[in-house]
Amino acid sequence: MNNKRVFRISEEVKKVVSELIFNGLKDPRINSMTTITNVEVTRDLRFAKIFVSVLGNKEDKENTIAGLESAKGFIRKEIGKKIDLRYVPEPMFYLDESIEQGIYMAKLIDDVNKNTKDSGEK
Repeated sequence: MNNKRVFRISEEVKKVVSELIFNGLKDPRINSMTTITNVEVTRDLRFAKIFVSVLGNKEDKENTIAGLESAKGFIRKEIGKKIDLRYVPEPMFYLDESIEQGIYMAKLIDDVNKNTKDSGEK
C-alpha cells in the first residue's frame, strides 16, 4: 500500500481520537490533560498504535491508559463512522513520555546555563 495513504489515514485517526478524548469520552479515569502525540497505522490497516501523552503523576497515566483500553471498542466504532475504510484499525494505546522528557531536559539545560553564568560572574 502507498506510504502516503497510510500516513494520511494515520493523521485522520489521530484527529478522530483526539476529538473523542476531548468531547466524546465520559470516563472519569481519563485525565483532561491527555494528548495524542502520534498514530502509526500498519500497512494492512489492521492496527493503529496510538501514542498518548498524559500530564500528571504515574497514577493519572495508568488510569488514563486503562480508561482508553476499556473504551477501545467505542473508539474503533467511531473511527469506522468517521473514516470510510474497508478495515477499521484496532486501536492499541501506548504511553508517550517524550514531552515530559523534553521539559526535564530543558530544565537541566537552564540549570547548567544558570550555574555557568553565576560562576562566570564571580
